[in-house]
Amino acid sequence: MSDVIVNAVDVTKVYRRGRVEVQALRSVSLQVKRGEIVGIMGPSGSGKTTLLNIIGGLDKPSSGRVFVDGVEITSLDEGKLAGYRLKRIGFVFQSYNLLPTLTALENVELPMALAGLPKAKRRERALKLLRMVGLEARAYHMPEELSGGEQQRVAVARALANNPSLVLADEPTGDLDSTSARGLMGLIEHLNRENRQTFIIVTHDPLVAERCSSVYHIRDGRIESL
Repeated sequence: MSDVIVNAVDVTKVYRRGRVEVQALRSVSLQVKRGEIVGIMGPSGSGKTTLLNIIGGLDKPSSGRVFVDGVEITSLDEGKLAGYRLKRIGFVFQSYNLLPTLTALENVELPMALAGLPKAKRRERALKLLRMVGLEARAYHMPEELSGGEQQRVAVARALANNPSLVLADEPTGDLDSTSARGLMGLIEHLNRENRQTFIIVTHDPLVAERCSSVYHIRDGRIESL
Protein backbone atom coordinates (compact mmCIF):
# COMPACT_ATOMS: atom_id res chain seq x y z
CA MET A 1 0.00 0.00 0.00
CA SER A 2 1.44 3.36 -1.05
CA ASP A 3 2.13 6.09 1.50
CA VAL A 4 0.59 8.58 -0.96
CA ILE A 5 -3.20 8.57 -0.89
CA VAL A 6 -3.82 11.61 -3.14
CA ASN A 7 -1.71 12.50 -6.14
CA ALA A 8 -2.92 15.39 -8.30
CA VAL A 9 -0.83 16.02 -11.42
CA ASP A 10 -1.00 19.29 -13.42
CA VAL A 11 -4.68 19.83 -12.69
CA THR A 12 -6.30 22.68 -14.58
CA LYS A 13 -9.94 23.75 -14.39
CA VAL A 14 -11.49 26.25 -16.78
CA TYR A 15 -15.09 27.41 -16.46
CA ARG A 16 -16.78 29.01 -19.45
CA ARG A 17 -19.35 31.71 -18.80
CA GLY A 18 -20.65 32.70 -22.17
CA ARG A 19 -17.61 33.89 -24.11
CA VAL A 20 -15.55 34.39 -20.98
CA GLU A 21 -13.12 31.76 -19.67
CA VAL A 22 -12.35 31.68 -15.95
CA GLN A 23 -9.29 29.69 -14.90
CA ALA A 24 -10.10 28.31 -11.46
CA LEU A 25 -7.00 26.08 -11.27
CA ARG A 26 -3.72 26.47 -13.14
CA SER A 27 -1.51 23.34 -13.36
CA VAL A 28 -1.91 22.40 -9.69
CA SER A 29 0.10 19.41 -8.46
CA LEU A 30 0.12 18.06 -4.93
CA GLN A 31 0.61 14.87 -2.98
CA VAL A 32 -1.05 13.94 0.31
CA LYS A 33 0.36 11.15 2.42
CA ARG A 34 -1.85 8.56 4.06
CA GLY A 35 -2.79 9.50 7.61
CA GLU A 36 -2.17 13.24 7.24
CA ILE A 37 -4.46 16.14 8.14
CA VAL A 38 -3.89 18.61 5.32
CA GLY A 39 -5.17 22.17 5.20
CA ILE A 40 -5.90 24.15 2.03
CA MET A 41 -5.98 27.91 2.55
CA GLY A 42 -6.41 30.93 0.31
CA PRO A 43 -8.65 33.93 -0.34
CA SER A 44 -12.20 33.55 -1.62
CA GLY A 45 -12.23 32.59 -5.28
CA SER A 46 -8.68 31.22 -5.21
CA GLY A 47 -9.71 27.71 -6.28
CA LYS A 48 -9.75 25.90 -2.91
CA THR A 49 -13.20 24.36 -3.18
CA THR A 50 -12.71 23.58 -6.87
CA LEU A 51 -9.59 21.59 -6.01
CA LEU A 52 -11.39 19.79 -3.18
CA ASN A 53 -14.30 18.89 -5.47
CA ILE A 54 -11.94 17.52 -8.12
CA ILE A 55 -10.04 15.42 -5.56
CA GLY A 56 -13.40 14.10 -4.36
CA GLY A 57 -14.65 13.32 -7.85
CA LEU A 58 -17.51 15.82 -7.61
CA ASP A 59 -16.05 17.75 -10.54
CA LYS A 60 -13.81 16.87 -13.49
CA PRO A 61 -10.62 18.80 -14.32
CA SER A 62 -10.25 20.40 -17.73
CA SER A 63 -6.85 18.73 -17.90
CA GLY A 64 -4.56 16.79 -15.59
CA ARG A 65 -4.93 13.57 -13.62
CA VAL A 66 -5.97 12.73 -10.05
CA PHE A 67 -5.18 9.47 -8.28
CA VAL A 68 -6.90 8.61 -4.99
CA ASP A 69 -5.78 5.50 -3.13
CA GLY A 70 -4.13 4.21 -6.29
CA VAL A 71 -7.16 4.72 -8.55
CA GLU A 72 -7.10 7.31 -11.32
CA ILE A 73 -10.51 8.82 -10.62
CA THR A 74 -10.27 11.24 -13.54
CA SER A 75 -10.51 8.27 -15.93
CA LEU A 76 -13.63 6.72 -14.36
CA ASP A 77 -17.04 7.05 -15.99
CA GLU A 78 -19.84 8.63 -13.96
CA GLY A 79 -21.28 5.33 -12.73
CA LYS A 80 -17.96 3.95 -11.48
CA LEU A 81 -17.01 7.33 -10.04
CA ALA A 82 -20.25 7.56 -8.06
CA GLY A 83 -19.62 4.10 -6.59
CA TYR A 84 -16.04 5.01 -5.74
CA ARG A 85 -17.11 8.23 -3.99
CA LEU A 86 -19.76 6.40 -2.00
CA LYS A 87 -17.42 3.75 -0.62
CA ARG A 88 -14.00 5.38 -0.48
CA ILE A 89 -14.43 9.13 0.11
CA GLY A 90 -16.29 10.95 2.89
CA PHE A 91 -17.55 14.52 2.51
CA VAL A 92 -18.19 17.12 5.22
CA PHE A 93 -19.88 20.22 3.83
CA GLN A 94 -19.93 23.66 5.46
CA SER A 95 -23.72 23.78 5.18
CA TYR A 96 -23.95 20.25 6.69
CA ASN A 97 -26.33 19.07 3.92
CA LEU A 98 -28.35 16.94 6.34
CA LEU A 99 -31.72 15.84 5.00
CA PRO A 100 -34.29 17.75 7.08
CA THR A 101 -36.89 14.96 6.96
CA LEU A 102 -34.52 12.35 8.43
CA THR A 103 -33.33 11.96 12.01
CA ALA A 104 -29.64 12.24 12.87
CA LEU A 105 -29.48 8.44 12.90
CA GLU A 106 -31.17 8.12 9.52
CA ASN A 107 -28.85 10.74 8.01
CA VAL A 108 -25.84 8.71 9.12
CA GLU A 109 -27.42 5.48 7.86
CA LEU A 110 -28.15 6.87 4.39
CA PRO A 111 -24.70 6.28 2.75
CA MET A 112 -24.69 2.73 4.10
CA ALA A 113 -28.18 2.12 2.71
CA LEU A 114 -27.00 3.37 -0.70
CA ALA A 115 -24.02 1.00 -0.44
CA GLY A 116 -26.39 -1.93 0.21
CA LEU A 117 -25.55 -2.64 3.85
CA PRO A 118 -28.34 -4.58 5.62
CA LYS A 119 -30.59 -2.50 7.87
CA ALA A 120 -29.53 -4.09 11.16
CA LYS A 121 -25.83 -3.62 10.42
CA ARG A 122 -26.17 -0.03 9.29
CA ARG A 123 -28.28 0.84 12.33
CA GLU A 124 -25.62 -0.66 14.59
CA ARG A 125 -22.79 1.20 12.84
CA ALA A 126 -24.71 4.50 12.73
CA LEU A 127 -25.31 4.35 16.49
CA LYS A 128 -21.63 3.55 17.03
CA LEU A 129 -20.59 6.56 14.93
CA LEU A 130 -23.00 8.88 16.74
CA ARG A 131 -21.58 7.59 20.03
CA MET A 132 -18.09 8.34 18.73
CA VAL A 133 -19.01 11.98 18.03
CA GLY A 134 -20.86 12.31 21.34
CA LEU A 135 -24.38 12.40 19.95
CA GLU A 136 -25.90 8.99 20.68
CA ALA A 137 -28.49 10.67 22.93
CA ARG A 138 -29.56 12.88 20.00
CA ALA A 139 -29.87 10.03 17.49
CA TYR A 140 -33.62 10.38 17.03
CA HIS A 141 -33.69 14.18 16.82
CA MET A 142 -34.36 15.98 13.55
CA PRO A 143 -31.66 18.37 12.20
CA GLU A 144 -33.74 21.43 13.13
CA GLU A 145 -33.63 20.26 16.77
CA LEU A 146 -29.81 20.22 16.79
CA SER A 147 -27.37 23.08 17.27
CA GLY A 148 -24.96 24.02 14.49
CA GLY A 149 -22.12 22.19 16.23
CA GLU A 150 -24.28 19.10 16.68
CA GLN A 151 -25.35 19.14 13.03
CA GLN A 152 -21.72 19.36 11.96
CA ARG A 153 -20.83 16.37 14.14
CA VAL A 154 -23.68 14.40 12.54
CA ALA A 155 -22.21 15.39 9.18
CA VAL A 156 -18.81 14.04 10.29
CA ALA A 157 -20.43 10.77 11.43
CA ARG A 158 -22.21 10.48 8.06
CA ALA A 159 -18.92 11.11 6.22
CA LEU A 160 -17.41 8.15 8.10
CA ALA A 161 -20.37 5.82 7.48
CA ASN A 162 -18.71 3.63 4.83
CA ASN A 163 -15.29 3.78 6.52
CA PRO A 164 -13.61 5.89 3.80
CA SER A 165 -9.84 6.14 3.59
CA LEU A 166 -10.14 9.85 2.69
CA VAL A 167 -12.37 12.53 4.24
CA LEU A 168 -12.78 15.93 2.57
CA ALA A 169 -14.11 18.87 4.56
CA ASP A 170 -15.05 22.25 3.08
CA GLU A 171 -14.88 25.01 5.71
CA PRO A 172 -16.18 22.64 8.41
CA THR A 173 -15.78 25.25 11.18
CA GLY A 174 -17.00 28.20 9.11
CA ASP A 175 -20.39 28.49 10.84
CA LEU A 176 -19.25 27.36 14.30
CA ASP A 177 -18.26 29.38 17.36
CA SER A 178 -14.68 29.00 18.60
CA THR A 179 -15.58 26.41 21.25
CA SER A 180 -17.47 24.21 18.77
CA ALA A 181 -14.69 24.66 16.20
CA ARG A 182 -12.05 23.48 18.67
CA GLY A 183 -14.25 20.52 19.59
CA LEU A 184 -14.67 19.56 15.94
CA MET A 185 -10.92 19.74 15.28
CA GLY A 186 -10.32 17.64 18.39
CA LEU A 187 -12.71 15.03 16.98
CA ILE A 188 -10.94 15.07 13.60
CA GLU A 189 -7.57 14.62 15.31
CA HIS A 190 -8.96 11.72 17.35
CA LEU A 191 -10.34 9.99 14.25
CA ASN A 192 -7.08 10.58 12.44
CA ARG A 193 -5.09 8.98 15.26
CA GLU A 194 -7.44 6.07 15.91
CA ASN A 195 -8.37 5.11 12.34
CA ARG A 196 -5.47 6.64 10.39
CA GLN A 197 -8.01 8.31 8.14
CA THR A 198 -6.68 11.09 5.96
CA PHE A 199 -8.37 14.50 6.12
CA ILE A 200 -8.13 17.36 3.64
CA ILE A 201 -9.68 20.53 5.03
CA VAL A 202 -10.42 23.75 3.15
CA THR A 203 -10.35 26.54 5.71
CA HIS A 204 -9.94 30.27 6.28
CA ASP A 205 -9.30 29.71 9.99
CA PRO A 206 -5.64 29.94 11.05
CA LEU A 207 -6.48 28.05 14.26
CA VAL A 208 -7.61 25.10 12.13
CA ALA A 209 -4.52 25.37 9.95
CA GLU A 210 -2.27 25.25 13.03
CA ARG A 211 -3.62 21.79 13.82
CA CYS A 212 -2.97 20.39 10.34
CA SER A 213 0.07 18.26 9.46
CA SER A 214 0.76 20.46 6.45
CA VAL A 215 -0.94 23.36 4.70
CA TYR A 216 -1.18 24.30 1.01
CA HIS A 217 -1.77 27.97 0.17
CA ILE A 218 -3.62 28.71 -3.07
CA ARG A 219 -3.89 32.06 -4.82
CA ASP A 220 -5.30 32.72 -8.29
CA GLY A 221 -5.59 29.00 -8.96
CA ARG A 222 -1.96 28.19 -8.17
CA ILE A 223 -0.30 26.64 -5.15
CA GLU A 224 1.72 29.49 -3.69
CA SER A 225 3.69 27.92 -0.88
CA LEU A 226 3.82 25.13 1.69
